[in-house]
Amino acid sequence: MFASGTDTGHESAGVVPMRFVWPYGGRSVFLCGSFTRWIDHIPMSPMEGCPTVFQVICSLTPGYHQYKFIVDGEWRYDEHQPFVSGNYGVSNTVFLPREADVIPATFSPTGPGRSSMDLDDVFVHSVREFIESDMFSRICGISDADLEVSRHRVSAFLSTHTAYELLPESGKVIALDVKLPVKQAFHILHEQGVPVAPLWDFSKGQFVGVLSAMDFILILRELGNRGSNLTEEELETHTISAWKEGKLHLRRQIDGNGRSDPRHLIHAGPYDSLKDISHKILSGNVSTVPIIHSSSQDGSFPQLLHLASLSGILKCICRHFRHSASTLPILQQPICSIPLGTWVPKIGESDPRPVAVLRPNASMGAALSLLVQADVSSIPIVDENDSLLDIYSRSDITALAKDKAYAQIHLDEISIHQALQLGQDANSPYNGQRCHMCLRSDPLHKVMERLASPGIRRLLIVEAGSKRVEGIISLSDVFRFLLG
Repeated sequence: MFASGTDTGHESAGVVPMRFVWPYGGRSVFLCGSFTRWIDHIPMSPMEGCPTVFQVICSLTPGYHQYKFIVDGEWRYDEHQPFVSGNYGVSNTVFLPREADVIPATFSPTGPGRSSMDLDDVFVHSVREFIESDMFSRICGISDADLEVSRHRVSAFLSTHTAYELLPESGKVIALDVKLPVKQAFHILHEQGVPVAPLWDFSKGQFVGVLSAMDFILILRELGNRGSNLTEEELETHTISAWKEGKLHLRRQIDGNGRSDPRHLIHAGPYDSLKDISHKILSGNVSTVPIIHSSSQDGSFPQLLHLASLSGILKCICRHFRHSASTLPILQQPICSIPLGTWVPKIGESDPRPVAVLRPNASMGAALSLLVQADVSSIPIVDENDSLLDIYSRSDITALAKDKAYAQIHLDEISIHQALQLGQDANSPYNGQRCHMCLRSDPLHKVMERLASPGIRRLLIVEAGSKRVEGIISLSDVFRFLLG
């Protein structure tokens, strides 16, 4: 964002971060436009790894804007972007739709099942799948042939290796009985440092589902709902199975239909290929898949061997190709040169995809609503300059189970910053592992190695120095890219 003295109308309307790019070189490049009253000159910085490409991210109000570049002291405009002739000569133009035209209906403040939210605290940033212009691709691009060769080799590796390779030499896998009280179950998740656990039904003699941090989020939102049938006292004795039944009813209310279609447990066997398991995780939109083995033909007496995740599979890929990186040409490519993840849109790009960020003073209720409605695992927390401060993840919610902290707070009265302070615990496995960042110039292999670490599901792409959020790359983004 530029100087606060510039009248951009930020006080009365939401803003949209846009990336302005000058890809034609120069010693010094500045941006100037109607949004700076044609007075202030905003300095642009060379991109890491592409010194002839200059960029700057500015937060603009919706509407019509004109802009030009000052390159080595001369006024210039980009002939490859829309332009008009006016009082300031030939200028480039951009039109940003109103926030209501950008944000999907699921983000509507009056949508069903949504708690009240302070829109001054919540910004839904428009981003889209990153596909650069032809000129930028020529500077930092990868050929289609190299891409196809790399994808073929990754696919061949995943197809010929099984879930057995994911099993650790030693370790533990936690499962919960469906008759366990919900409050006790989430206390176990917090104490054991795991965000998800399979559910065992003794009467059926099989695993029937999973309990995750998202379940606790839905429960807390239900407790905060005045019309809720679930009280804090009932939570002490409310069993997991009873909650799962109630969750079906809650889902029908949120979806606005009367269908009752409980999701079946997505699982795999030890002989299933890593490629099949990857597809199950992606198509099922789940974070883990239990690896279950039974020596009986009828599937009785199942044994829970492991919880497979994309990070574990990615670790196998990194380990296999670590000493033969040349066989995968894409590994050395900077992430800015490949269609991977979601990025703040460039001027001229259309069809933005929303991604949510929060201010630190946003309410806990606002954060939980975004986690549910945006269907994301974490939300960046940024300051007034869109610089990264922290991140709030689904797994952070289990910290509120400790000492019944959930019963002592009101979701719409406690800020997300205060909630994170409550959740800080020296013994917590999440402590000190909050913001996982990378730069646009980082090579793909470095990003993959970071994402292969346990507990990391996404990396925030930040601008060097300012730490402005430029985009997000998730585990699922990487696998969709690698598998084509």
